[in-house]
Amino acid sequence: MWHPFRDDVEYYEERARGLLASAWDGVPGALEVFDDVPLTEEGAHIVLAQAHGCESWKALEANIRRPRPFARAYQAIEMRNPGELKAIITRDPWLVKASGTNGNDLLGLSAATRDERLVEVLLNDGADVNHQNVHGWTALHQAAYLNLPRLAELLLGRGARTDLEARGEGGTPLTVALFWGHRDVAGLLGTDPPNLRTAAGLGDLSLATAPEAKRGFYRPHSGFPRWWPTDDPQEVLDEAVSWAARNDRVEVLAELVRRGARVDAEVYRGTALAWAAYRGMENATRALLELGADPDARTGFGGPMHGEGVTALHLAAERGHVPVIRMLLDAGADRTVTDANFEATPAHWARHNGQGEAQAVLSA
Repeated sequence: MWHPFRDDVEYYEERARGLLASAWDGVPGALEVFDDVPLTEEGAHIVLAQAHGCESWKALEANIRRPRPFARAYQAIEMRNPGELKAIITRDPWLVKASGTNGNDLLGLSAATRDERLVEVLLNDGADVNHQNVHGWTALHQAAYLNLPRLAELLLGRGARTDLEARGEGGTPLTVALFWGHRDVAGLLGTDPPNLRTAAGLGDLSLATAPEAKRGFYRPHSGFPRWWPTDDPQEVLDEAVSWAARNDRVEVLAELVRRGARVDAEVYRGTALAWAAYRGMENATRALLELGADPDARTGFGGPMHGEGVTALHLAAERGHVPVIRMLLDAGADRTVTDANFEATPAHWARHNGQGEAQAVLSA
């Protein structure tokens, strides 16, 4: 049974939507929870309530407001208080093996805080370093997601596996790190799966012994829209260019283009140039422009309410990457272009995100 640890109903609404999204994606843990319940929003409410030992969603709403040991442990984690967490699990040692909403254990919740002290307390008291929630997510996936090399080293030293998959086939911790361009932690997480996008993200195309294999992972959370990857060789090549760009692997970009990759292709939520700009990868931005990338190419990016019809300049402005902004402007990028969602210019994006220097450059 899952233990509730938050008292706001909205949190459980989001978890239900995330559970449904993973079931739609065919993630084994999520499908197991649904069993024969329909994959609908109503079905997600039913299975989430039942997983918490409640007969209905209304009963779950009443249940979450009752103080419980798991919730108290979670509060200690939120407060970044390892001493209090230790005291709680000393009184109730079963907590280190218990699961909360959507199968999240205290170790995974601690990893999300970036606080290695909390993680050490739980590991020392017997937490399972390889516990997977319903999405397949482990504490090591969380370290990869947040680009935390020290946490990854701690977990690996305690036996964390690098081959466990989350949110789709091939969704190893390495895949999660490379999706975001987190090179610091990626170097600790092995080389699996051996497909072309992994090899491109690591900057070594010889690692691609199975170029089209294990690409079921395509989104780190349900805020990204659904997609169905295929084994189309063109799609595989185009995707690899994007993963090379977001990881600043200029050493493989030209070779991928030589093999037929389209430099302006949008395989899934972002062209290669958009990802390079978002990540602030100056070398990749320069290389892509030299390879013929269009500085004004429109693309989707992130969730549908985040980026539709955006350009690389919007994304560099959002993140305040001034050197990349100047590079794009020098290449002829249009600073007056507006996105499809908000009809906002890159300068507006910079202002909205508190990027004063970027706004000044774009407004000059």
